[in-house]
Amino acid sequence: MLEPIREKEPFYNVLGTLSRHWDAAQKFTVWAYHIMGDTSRLRPREREILILRIGWLCQAEYEWGQHVIFGREAGLTDEEIARIKAGPDAEGWTEFESALLRAVDELHADACVSDITWEQLAKEYDDLQMMDVVFTVGQYNLVSMALNSFGVQLDEGVDGF
Repeated sequence: MLEPIREKEPFYNVLGTLSRHWDAAQKFTVWAYHIMGDTSRLRPREREILILRIGWLCQAEYEWGQHVIFGREAGLTDEEIARIKAGPDAEGWTEFESALLRAVDELHADACVSDITWEQLAKEYDDLQMMDVVFTVGQYNLVSMALNSFGVQLDEGVDGF
């Protein structure tokens, strides 16, 4: 079943692992393509800030390593990527970027974005974008749990923490 995909580069270890549960993997990838694809309302740079922060908070080394690459492609600098580890109160973030990071922290800790953070996000985002913030963090929280629990190994050439 994976043969057509294996011929394409790159073939990610996460896909090989998740595909062991083929029925679930097929449904999972539909949602995953919303989060990473054209139907998400988030700009790629902001999406990667969210994903990197939840990956860091969950200590998902595979996720962190992959999304450092994607984050750079989306315009994040190495300094910004390193600063994501420090969180929303680190110097150098805009007010909006701090709100994005704070939303991740709140979802991770309390499964809810606070009213204050929601109001800060609403200054730049419409309702669909704000929903995609929650969807993205939730998706990558799930992915982080799976990667950590299943012991998915880093892909060749990808650095971890």
